Amino acid sequence: MTTEIDVDRLVVVMAEGARVIDVREPDEYAEAHVPGVELVPLGTVPDNVDRLAGHDGPLYVICRSGARSLRAAEYLEANGIEAISVAGGTMAWVERGLDYETGADS
Repeated sequence: MTTEIDVDRLVVVMAEGARVIDVREPDEYAEAHVPGVELVPLGTVPDNVDRLAGHDGPLYVICRSGARSLRAAEYLEANGIEAISVAGGTMAWVERGLDYETGADS
């Protein structure tokens, strides 16, 4: 079973240098995203497995509400990458009052 964390824990692991990918579509990402996350749309995750594997520690995965990130994390886990989904996703991040960015560039 894939591990999940909440946005409060994500703040902590990001401060420690965790790598985070956002698996939403580019238009959703442009509306609001967690600062410093890398956009890797869900449909492109299989094509990026090798690139995503090249990192020490777990890979954190976020989406809008947590459903797509959970699917992506399960896929990554099945392909040998330690992946952790962010429960509640970007919506929870924004609702928590945490800083976020807009636009296509992270």
